[in-house]
Amino acid sequence: MPSIAPLDSAETEFGHVEWAGFINDVPIFASVEGQCHLLLDRHVVVPVHIGLLAAEPAFDCRSLITSGEDGKVCRLTSDGVVEVLSEQKGWWIDKIACGPSGVIGYGTGKKGVVRLGDGTKKPFTCERSIEGLAFAPKGMRLAIARYNGVDLNWFNTGNAPQFLEWKGAHNDVIFSPDGKYVVSSMQQNALHGWRLQDSKHMRMTGYPAKVKSLSFSAKGKWLASSGAPAAIVWPFSGKDGPMGKSPKELGGMGGGLMVTHVVCHPEEEVVAIGYSDGMVMAVRIEDGKEAILKRAGKGAISSLGWDKSGTRIAYGSQAGEAGIIDLKG
Repeated sequence: MPSIAPLDSAETEFGHVEWAGFINDVPIFASVEGQCHLLLDRHVVVPVHIGLLAAEPAFDCRSLITSGEDGKVCRLTSDGVVEVLSEQKGWWIDKIACGPSGVIGYGTGKKGVVRLGDGTKKPFTCERSIEGLAFAPKGMRLAIARYNGVDLNWFNTGNAPQFLEWKGAHNDVIFSPDGKYVVSSMQQNALHGWRLQDSKHMRMTGYPAKVKSLSFSAKGKWLASSGAPAAIVWPFSGKDGPMGKSPKELGGMGGGLMVTHVVCHPEEEVVAIGYSDGMVMAVRIEDGKEAILKRAGKGAISSLGWDKSGTRIAYGSQAGEAGIIDLKG
């Protein structure tokens, strides 16, 4: 049976958990209050921002990149060292992305910056407000979700940006692990995707709520998503991706419970699912076999993260509940 090690609420009274996961096998919880909580040989609280807005692991997973209301982009290492990578006075930096070779993208409004691994900064502007950022798994191609589509920009070549058009508001964006597909989540309770070799459209609709969490399986065969009473998992095997195929609906609990966060296992075709009541479940994608890992708690699950071995899950909620689930008991 899985065992749960909650953070001591007397020590960790903090708000919404923006990010929960592992850096160098160290559990880290990033709070919107601006602190990061590290579980080393003891519980360590590290002030990082005056109001944290976003957090994402570096591409090599050796550090956590964060941004905030203070206009700073920071790097936090697993031993609690904070390095300020950039400071943009007056910016509320709420969008960040990490790519190969230490590259970081960040932005607010229509303004953005790509910071290369050597510290060189390449500012850019977008025709519309930047709603989401994602780097391709290889190279320096940055996807920018915005109104009416997604921009694809190369920052190490002189190639002109490519615009993937689809009417409506696009809130976030993700690349498939093989770099063949781009998928955006939309204000209109839907996903939209493009096959990059020919810009072929892929419509994924039918959600009762906005999709706020997306995760590809390790080999890119499946795309799991929130925004429904079950995890909606689309097939991406074959050259046509989900076109003409129906998704799997996994972990449906009924009773008005909504899936609020999903994250796929680092190696196996398993997805961890967080719910609006604080419950966490793991489901095998192929046959739908379920295992409840954590019962209902305080607030909706806002973040889940596997460790490298796929045997522990860090969780955090909108109400500040956080902890570790050990699948080995």
